[in-house]
Amino acid sequence: MVLIPGTAVVTGASRGIGRAIALELARLGAPVAVNYAGRREAAQEVVDLITARGGRAVAIQADVAEPAEAQRLVGEAEALLGPVGILVNNAGITRDNLLLRMKEEDWEDVLKTNLSGVFHCTQAALRGMLKRRNGRIISIASIVGLTGNAGQANYAAAKAGIIGFTKSVAKEVASRGITVNAVAPGFIATEMTGKLPVEVQEAYRNRIPLGRFGEPEDVARAVAFLASEEAAYITGQVLAVDGGLAL
Repeated sequence: MVLIPGTAVVTGASRGIGRAIALELARLGAPVAVNYAGRREAAQEVVDLITARGGRAVAIQADVAEPAEAQRLVGEAEALLGPVGILVNNAGITRDNLLLRMKEEDWEDVLKTNLSGVFHCTQAALRGMLKRRNGRIISIASIVGLTGNAGQANYAAAKAGIIGFTKSVAKEVASRGITVNAVAPGFIATEMTGKLPVEVQEAYRNRIPLGRFGEPEDVARAVAFLASEEAAYITGQVLAVDGGLAL
């Protein structure tokens, strides 16, 4: 599999799915900007793994929920590693609660990071991509954005918004050779999902036709495919990586 040329910016890449994506894109030869919000040591660990394997990477702190921070992220990535050809919008947070118990700030924080962050970073990266007439934008949505989930109205709304955003932007930039797609993970074994009660985890496992939780690497490989030359004729799509959970 051959990635398109250019630096890869992966937001929220210090752990979990983002970490796996950064490592996979680096393995395939892309210089990688490892974005993080607060976990500097974890982000640097990802950079160290990449460089130890002969790749190029830098850790860049930025809060993608802030427009100026997203602009700085892309600018620093290009200054340190070269023009951005691949953007992976992965950064996200959860503030779960039933709707009638959900605080206003929990709604706003999730929408700001998970959806507005995608807007800010995409807008920042697109300017250069449009000039070069090439690029790959992949956003991490969720099957929750397709099916909904009790206690996650804010998270589901943001992820559903990513799907609509992806399809709209794909139509806007297709004529410039830029593809825009989303990956919708199901239940992936990460630090975040590991905090769920055992009975909740088992209930999910029993609903998955393939009979197991996904690994971050399952998502990373899907992202890498969409960032590759082989996926040049795929745009505006949502690829579910969920073991059949959403069926």
